[in-house]
Amino acid sequence: MFYLIGLGNPGDEYKNTRHNVGRETVELFCKKNDFSDFSFDKKSNSLIARGKIGKEAVTAILPETFMNNSGKAVAYFVKTKKLGKSSGNYKGLTGAENILVVHDDLDLGIGNYKIQFNRGSGGNKGVESIHKALKTETYARIKIGTSPATPKGKVKKPEQGEKVINHVLGKFSPKDTEQFKKLRPKILKAIEATIEEGYMFAMNHFN
Repeated sequence: MFYLIGLGNPGDEYKNTRHNVGRETVELFCKKNDFSDFSFDKKSNSLIARGKIGKEAVTAILPETFMNNSGKAVAYFVKTKKLGKSSGNYKGLTGAENILVVHDDLDLGIGNYKIQFNRGSGGNKGVESIHKALKTETYARIKIGTSPATPKGKVKKPEQGEKVINHVLGKFSPKDTEQFKKLRPKILKAIEATIEEGYMFAMNHFN
């Protein structure tokens, strides 16, 4: 079993905000790949949908906690922190390397994304929560850029404090929305490749 996690905040008021780009990308991925409808799972306090990518059974997870507590939902599904064989399984249990987390990232500009494995949180509170809950960083992530950037690609990351909060909880401008729509098919293919072929293949072909 592979687990695909989309980070964001629950509730209609947070739809289409920058902080929810991971959650909404996973929702779109599930819709395009004919997963089951999302339903609430009380034990993990998350919305889950199930489907298959190639031969891999996949459970998609949208934590119903706020972003900063995302780790609680993810930890419910991860049964061992030890790295297993290349198949991703360790003695029949699901390890951290069998998950892919999709989330927003302030270090990348709009129109960019990056696949990473076994890296720090970069200040993302949702990722920090998962790190703490799993007590490991050995899992794959797809970071989706949400910061403005110059025409030459220089990222204009918002300053700390209130400006960061206002930015991540704000909605994309029409221009940014169009730019993200063009990027979205690449991200969906990167998710599929990570699940089917593994993070090393995906990093080599999509980064």
